[in-house]
Amino acid sequence: MASDSLSFDLATLGLSPGDGKQLELELELGEFEFADELYRPLPDPCAVSVSVTRMSSGGWALKLAFETTMRGTCMRCLGPAECKIAVEVREVDQIDGGEELESPYLDGSILLLDRWAHDSLALALPTQVICSPQCLGLCPTCGFDINADPKHEHEPEKSARWSKLDELKFD
Repeated sequence: MASDSLSFDLATLGLSPGDGKQLELELELGEFEFADELYRPLPDPCAVSVSVTRMSSGGWALKLAFETTMRGTCMRCLGPAECKIAVEVREVDQIDGGEELESPYLDGSILLLDRWAHDSLALALPTQVICSPQCLGLCPTCGFDINADPKHEHEPEKSARWSKLDELKFD
C-alpha cells in the first residue's frame, strides 16, 4: 500500500443529489511484490482522475481512472521489464433504494482513495510481468538467457536406465 495515505471527504464537495464533480489528483500507488521481486509504478506520484456523483438516494457513484507503467524484473529472463497499465474502475455506495450496495472504499463520506487505487491496480496487473511477449526465458539446464542466443541447446542427457544399451556391440 502507498506510504502516504490519501483519503478525501466527499461531503466537502457540497454536491446536491444529481450533481457531479471531476477531480484531478496525484497519488502514490505504492510498490507490489511478486515472487520476492519488487515492481514499481511510474510515474510516482501518478495523475489520477476521480469522478464523483451524488445520487438522489444520498449515496455516491464514483469512477477512478489512471495510467501507469509497472517496472521491475522479467519473470522469464530476469532482465528489466515494464508494462503499461490503464485502470478505469467504478464504485457505487447506495444504502437505500431497495438494493444495498456498499463500497469498501467509502467510510461514510470519506473516500479511501489510496486503497482503492492500489487494489484496482493490483487487479489490473498481468499474471506475469515480462520484458516482451517473445521472451524466451532462461535455459532450464544452465540458466543461460536464451534471448541472447535462440539456438542455445544442450546434448540430451542419457538416462541411467538405458546405459546398458551402450554396451551392446553390433557386428
